[in-house]
Amino acid sequence: MSGDGETATRRTEARSGEGAAPVPPRGIFILFAVACGAAVANVYFSQPLLVTMGHDLAMSPALVGSVVTLTHVGYGLGLFFLVPLGDVADRRRLIVAQLLLLVVALAAVSAAHTAAILLAGMAATGLLAVVTQTLVAFAASLAPPAGRGRVVGQVTSGVVIGILLARTASGLMADLAGWRSVYLASASLTALLALVLYRVLPRHSDAPPTTLRYGQLLRSTITLFARERLLRLRALFGLLIFAAFSTLWSGIALPLSEAPYFMSHSAIGALGLIGAAGALAATTAGRLNDRGLSRRTTGVALALLAASWLPLAFTRSSLWALVVGVVLLDLAVQAVHVTNQTLIYTLHPEAGSRLIGGYMVFYSIGSATGAIAATSLYEVAGWGAVCALGAAFSCLGLALWAFTRHSTPDSGPRTPDPAAKVTSRSEARAFSPNGE
Repeated sequence: MSGDGETATRRTEARSGEGAAPVPPRGIFILFAVACGAAVANVYFSQPLLVTMGHDLAMSPALVGSVVTLTHVGYGLGLFFLVPLGDVADRRRLIVAQLLLLVVALAAVSAAHTAAILLAGMAATGLLAVVTQTLVAFAASLAPPAGRGRVVGQVTSGVVIGILLARTASGLMADLAGWRSVYLASASLTALLALVLYRVLPRHSDAPPTTLRYGQLLRSTITLFARERLLRLRALFGLLIFAAFSTLWSGIALPLSEAPYFMSHSAIGALGLIGAAGALAATTAGRLNDRGLSRRTTGVALALLAASWLPLAFTRSSLWALVVGVVLLDLAVQAVHVTNQTLIYTLHPEAGSRLIGGYMVFYSIGSATGAIAATSLYEVAGWGAVCALGAAFSCLGLALWAFTRHSTPDSGPRTPDPAAKVTSRSEARAFSPNGE
């Protein structure tokens, strides 16, 4: 079991001279984490603002609800249609271009005076926020193989913090300066990050050859899923853990807004900060993966995920039970998520963007499934049924791990896939402040 990470490291070092590449300064990865958090937050800003948006633009409740739906639909489309471009384009230019287009989308949302403009702007915001996954793939490609799990964990912790702070920050800013200020401030921050990343991200010394056309590139993503059992397995883990995650965070506002708590939306949003423990789990899981403990980390985390629903079931009678359950659930989800991304990237580093983008499509499916199922189930059967649903998703993940942990190794020797290796990037990179 402990040999998984060592095997992965040897295989990765043997490819494209990656093991000999210079190690970037630690500050680069911190910047990646900040940029990831800022980008992904745009997907979640709207959730506490829906009522205010609806009143301001005279939107019906059904139309207001489509704001979140369109944002997530845009994000899902971006995962499949935009993220794979990182394997054939200069990632530095691609990231900066997406961030600048995201600035335009955010500005359109902040200035929207009709429902149509708002909805179009939110869909575009979701589509372009997938720059987060391009950043994750880029960070993984820059990391030394022996420390790749730590780097993926560090960058993912930025994503976790961005998601957790998004709802709280947007609610506070909206109270102070209106909902439009949230998107105007985000547009300003995104523009600043685009400038900083343009200056500091490393440039490759040669232009990657685009040996595949765009249609072939997308088809090769599907081919990777057909060929790689580990990718399919880890994608299923991702779907199940994020279905459980979404079941909690989409449904928890319902019991907390009723007796005996009657919490405000701001107070409910602030509870999300408890999940900051997930950021710690992301970093720790990355380090465990570097030590070759990926399979064991997955099993322990899935067991914790299943166990978390026991205290969560007592939410109506104890806020402390809610706190314990939230901490356990977020720790478990982020540990499995980081393990998944670290392992699938190792399969074909030259196709890292397609691997991570394709994996995240399953994340989106799981999130949407959990959200729809939780809110629908609560109306007919209450909070206990929602917890049973979350526990079912979690136990399915644990059962899948138990049945496959011996038959499917987490990593192993592999010859490069010609369909995946569409670029031969030089690994000679410079890390001077101006990126030259």
